Amino acid sequence: MPKQIDLQPTLTGTLLELRPLHTDEFEELYAAAADPLIWELHPEKERYQRPVFEKYFKEAIESRGALVAIDRETKKIIGCSRFHSLDTTKSEITIGYTFLARSHWGGRYNGEMKKLMIDHAFKFVSAIHFLIGETNLRSRRAIEKIGARLIGPEPTPTHKHIHLVYRIERR
Repeated sequence: MPKQIDLQPTLTGTLLELRPLHTDEFEELYAAAADPLIWELHPEKERYQRPVFEKYFKEAIESRGALVAIDRETKKIIGCSRFHSLDTTKSEITIGYTFLARSHWGGRYNGEMKKLMIDHAFKFVSAIHFLIGETNLRSRRAIEKIGARLIGPEPTPTHKHIHLVYRIERR
């Protein structure tokens, strides 16, 4: 019988530490997210606004799959991501709701975040999905760089915007 995946592990890379998001970290995470340019291509363009971000944060805590990204050099919170929609029957999980502070854009941090999460997930599942807003070209390019392939629109939309599903399979 396969082991159950830990949806909130602590994962350590060269640049980042990912660990479970805690309820008392709202202010620090919001400080990283309160930049309108982070969300300009995202379906939830207003997420930089405190009331909208409060909803994101509440859902992240309730998901029990949210990981906060910490810059190992500065020890500051710089973003967040989430494991969700685990399907043990299909051996699949989704990684999403990811953002990084603009100070950490450019590929290295996002690449390491995704690598840490993918490597962890592939110990338990055969495939990983990424849901990305149709207009979020920056995120779509980033996920394509790591080998995920577009498989189509979200089959049963749970969002008010169109999301595309990308997939990467364990090799």
